[in-house]
Amino acid sequence: MTPWCGRPSGPAPVRDARRPVRLAHLCTVDMSLALLLGTELAVDVEEGFDVFGISAPGPWVAEVRSLGVTHVPVPELTRAWDPRRDLAAARRLTGTLRALRLDVLHTHNPKTGVLGRVIGRLVGVPVVVNTCHGLWVTPSDRLARRAGVYGAEAVAARFSHAELFQNAEDLRSLRRVLPSGRARVVGNGVDLDRFHFDGPGRARVRAEWGIGADELVVGSVGRRVAEKGLAEFGVVARALGDRARFVWVGPDDADKADRATTDEPGVAFPGLRHDMPAVYSAFDVFVLPSHREGFSRSAMEAAACARPMVLSDIRGCREIGTHDEHLLLAPVRDEAGWIDAVGGLVGDPGRRARLGRAAGVRAAAVFDQRAVARASIETYRRVAAARGLGW
Repeated sequence: MTPWCGRPSGPAPVRDARRPVRLAHLCTVDMSLALLLGTELAVDVEEGFDVFGISAPGPWVAEVRSLGVTHVPVPELTRAWDPRRDLAAARRLTGTLRALRLDVLHTHNPKTGVLGRVIGRLVGVPVVVNTCHGLWVTPSDRLARRAGVYGAEAVAARFSHAELFQNAEDLRSLRRVLPSGRARVVGNGVDLDRFHFDGPGRARVRAEWGIGADELVVGSVGRRVAEKGLAEFGVVARALGDRARFVWVGPDDADKADRATTDEPGVAFPGLRHDMPAVYSAFDVFVLPSHREGFSRSAMEAAACARPMVLSDIRGCREIGTHDEHLLLAPVRDEAGWIDAVGGLVGDPGRRARLGRAAGVRAAAVFDQRAVARASIETYRRVAAARGLGW
């Protein structure tokens, strides 16, 4: 019987069984390696793999290295598509993958997912796996844009040995264009040992922000780009500013065309923080008015910290929980709907407490990133077995 990861293809490369399996995770930027994949990288190291993180270099390289991972820089990589730089990145990546002599290449992010699958297979990496963290289109996008994205994914998927999806809606969208038997849903998770409610951290962060113990805080976490719903957050802040304080935590993103160039009135922007469990705990309500999500990491982290939440009613947020059981869902881009949803939660402490408790219970049961890491490792081994690699 053919395993789900696909049929064996080509002769099995010979590997020296005396050395550890050489595994690389490929992302566009080092922040993704550290924040998106930190727990997965740590589990890979614990498992005995020789682990490499390939990305553009930046301020998160030291954190990646602290996990026992060798960082390999590809400076030409950018988040935004840029034909000239992307061609240079493809050339550098080709040489990098040849030099590393990998056993497994695991690709992530839209651009590196496409480039990495194609180049990895062409240079002869024995096992090539991709994780879809979220399709880079929404059902409301123009047909031409959706066709381009689905077409790129269809081509790239033919160069991988296995396709992992963090949410089932993305898999359903692509199922007709994927090679048969190579895809599965693995879910998503966070470091549950790190993310939990932090009472002392809550008090410390609110004191730093000049917020009193009896004031309500509505907060969001994300890059300062329009796609994350920054404008909608500002509208809600202006409408409800007499009832709560509004805080947006996250970095600028100079590579993105929709980056914020001005502040939103009524919203505090403390910038990038590293003490995120304390930050989530400082919020009384977490909101995410995002236009597109693969499987929202910030919402999972907020849930693990038992925060009541209002999220966009989109794929990637609906997976976090059920409306009015674990969270509230509000229509995407609907400013009036967001004002109503957030205003109703701000004014109902009993509902906030109920949703926060339910979110925390669901996070503990469902959002364990170590389980996702184990699913990835199982995938590598299934592909290796199907190809006769004998790990």
